[in-house]
Amino acid sequence: MTANSDLETRRRAAVARGAAGKGVYAVRAENAELWDADGRRYLDLAAGIAVLNTGHRHPRVMAAVEEQMAAFTHTCFHVAPFEGYVRLCERLNAAVDTGAPNRSLLLTTGVEAVENAIKIARAATGRSGIVAFGGGFHGRTSLGMALTGKVMPYKRSFGPSPVGIFHAPFPNAYHGVSVDEALRGLDMVLHADLAPEDTAAFIVEPVQGEGGFNVIPPEFMAALREIADRHGILLIVDEVQGGMARTGRMLSVEHTGVKPDLVTLAKGLGGGFPISAVVGRAEVMDVPHAGGLGGTYAGNPLAVAAANAVLDVIEDENLIGRATEIGARIKSRLTATAQRNAMSAIGDIRGLGAMIAFELVTDRDSRAPDPGLAARIAAEAERAGLLILTCGTRGNAVRLLPPLTISDTQLDEALDLLDQAIAAAIGADIAA
Repeated sequence: MTANSDLETRRRAAVARGAAGKGVYAVRAENAELWDADGRRYLDLAAGIAVLNTGHRHPRVMAAVEEQMAAFTHTCFHVAPFEGYVRLCERLNAAVDTGAPNRSLLLTTGVEAVENAIKIARAATGRSGIVAFGGGFHGRTSLGMALTGKVMPYKRSFGPSPVGIFHAPFPNAYHGVSVDEALRGLDMVLHADLAPEDTAAFIVEPVQGEGGFNVIPPEFMAALREIADRHGILLIVDEVQGGMARTGRMLSVEHTGVKPDLVTLAKGLGGGFPISAVVGRAEVMDVPHAGGLGGTYAGNPLAVAAANAVLDVIEDENLIGRATEIGARIKSRLTATAQRNAMSAIGDIRGLGAMIAFELVTDRDSRAPDPGLAARIAAEAERAGLLILTCGTRGNAVRLLPPLTISDTQLDEALDLLDQAIAAAIGADIAA
């Protein structure tokens, strides 16, 4: 029995089945590489689901955390505040363009940021209704699950969702949902389900994560901004997966030219340490009463130190520009692969910066989803020494999220392995 298989046996006996995982048990990692319990090396194009934008164990992140560990590891900000928290909020306020002065709140997880953004929006507007969008993902808690527009594995069998949450269509040109049709769907929600004057906020991902890396058309985001302004509704942009330089901008919403009222951040913000944030217009953020926001572990000193170092690395190593370079390299390779006759199963390639996905279909004419093929490609990639993830509301897309610190040599090696995995999964000769 290998070390991996032994750990898998122990996991099945000890860990709740709902906490699913791969059979690759990590023992060490560095930048874009990971080694498992059997001593096998993998190239990591999952990056902890877009957490490791600065790679595994970036030296500057690790040094910042070690320095903080020597001072203190926890105080609870509500008991004894500290300078690093204030400094990080100052930097996030400057990084997010809402068109007004900002305030920030530090938390622990992405869904915690989302829930607090909803709380803030409800307090600021005096309204309770929230409109989210089909295919969106906002977390696994009860409220996060209600906001999420994907049934499996996030909603099925978990009972009724909190009230006051409604879903409108998200535009998806590949599957025939135009911007006009999506806007008509939103209009129907605001006339049939939830009155605009009862709506506190719209919440939307500019690039849908679990939904399949669907990129919001700028005209749709602009329309959301106009509708929100007309009715006194707040616009919350969820940047948990798409933020922190991942798409070739600090925030993915910047590609649209639209200014949000509130932004949620997490994942790449901490460089591997758990931290999240809500950043938004001061006049909105400051409405909740003192003590109404926060948490015991919110803004943990070690994670705060990591996040401040992450911001330094993004700037000093030009990771925004690097994300664009990586994305162009990935798209070029995938386009060449898709153009081969044997690869007609690749129906669409999409994304921004280094947040790229390709959708698998039974054929390009019907565009019928093929989730089985996506799963086989991920399995073949793992066997070849490459970690990738699937996504999409029907599970038929493969997403690529390399660390923005990956070298060109490592990226090319990873894309070679991906080509081989696609060919093996389809049962075709890649050279045909």
